[in-house]
Amino acid sequence: MKCVATEITQSGLVCTDLLYTYIQQLIPEVETLKNAHYQSNYAFSILPSDSNIYKDVVSLATIKKQLNPSIIFVIGIGGSNLGTLAIQQALLSELYNDITTNIKIYYIDTTDTTYINQMLNIAESMLKENASILLNVISKSGKTTETIANFELFLSLLKEYYPNNYNDYIVVTTEKNSSLWELAQKESWQTLDIPTNIGGRFSVFSAVGLFPLAIIDVDIESLLKGAQEATNLCLKPDSTNPAALSAAWQYALCKEGYHISNLFVFSNELVGVSRWWKQLVAESLGKQTKRDGIPNKDAILPITSLGSTDMHSIGQLFLANILPIATTFVAFETKEKKTMLPDYEELFNSLVPNIQGKSLTTISKSILQGIKKTYKMKELPYRTITIPEKNAYYIGQLLQQTMFEIVYLGYLLGVYPFDQPSVELYKQETRKILAHE
Repeated sequence: MKCVATEITQSGLVCTDLLYTYIQQLIPEVETLKNAHYQSNYAFSILPSDSNIYKDVVSLATIKKQLNPSIIFVIGIGGSNLGTLAIQQALLSELYNDITTNIKIYYIDTTDTTYINQMLNIAESMLKENASILLNVISKSGKTTETIANFELFLSLLKEYYPNNYNDYIVVTTEKNSSLWELAQKESWQTLDIPTNIGGRFSVFSAVGLFPLAIIDVDIESLLKGAQEATNLCLKPDSTNPAALSAAWQYALCKEGYHISNLFVFSNELVGVSRWWKQLVAESLGKQTKRDGIPNKDAILPITSLGSTDMHSIGQLFLANILPIATTFVAFETKEKKTMLPDYEELFNSLVPNIQGKSLTTISKSILQGIKKTYKMKELPYRTITIPEKNAYYIGQLLQQTMFEIVYLGYLLGVYPFDQPSVELYKQETRKILAHE
């Protein structure tokens, strides 16, 4: 099978020899990842090959689908839902809930009153029609304020309509022995375990992502096979390692002052992937100090763009070359359906020539090629990630390869990629404020 391909376009800022030098510096980290186990923070790399997680998820999903739910509500925030959303949108589209005849999926990741009330109304309308809903509450610590607050609201709704068996419609995904785990055991809610050393943003191939995806019939077996293939590729100690090559490129540009990284996706289906990537980069690399305790001056600001839409909003800024931005274009090589324009040459050719009778795919590829050609003319640094097809195997590859890349980049930058100490501060302050309200 093909692989998700990365092509780096040289801009004069980064020479090939320098990339090879940085890849060689990564060899100790490659060896560490080869020896990853669940007692280490590198455990994300072994999730795709853990057959026990797969079996537990498939077994529970099979049981819960027997309840014939119309909707699954994923109640979580950040790493508890962004990976799931990324895969669902990439494979089933961002309009999935509008077009599916299968189980719908909604993400409850905010305490915005209007949004939550709308979600509650959707849930209640289903319950009034005697349709069932499924709640999957996800919190590694079991103490996430936003998640628990929203869970309480949906739990109250379940209790109202299913007073005798509401427990059947709840699945709790959390770290074993967390406060939420203990509550779930007490209340007889079904549980799925998040391994202790798996951080939220690295958890998509654990039960966090796999269970809700299995409920909506994503091929999680192929997803994991793709992720495992990426693992094999990303443990090579040379330039054939796509994650090491990409990390070396980002690091080289960072040393040249390119502290802004733009993930420029050329498909609406990949917007969720860009949101997941943004958290992965920012939380993993945005540390105040490096591993050795010195201040971190090499942070990278992740931004996301949608092609070609954003070329008509902020493209001028990109092409003006007044800010140091490293760009990654991400696109599918092929998509499942071609939409052909009618041949209205006499009517429209004077407006936009040479598009009559062509497919939107051809036009989109031409636009991307035109943008990349312009970047090259302007000597703007970029790379291209090409996804061979829109299927679970290649999306699994893409996400796993990206996680490896960020870990390798963290190693080169000298930062610890697996914690988020500053995020914990706002959580502490929120709890203090609520205690006095």
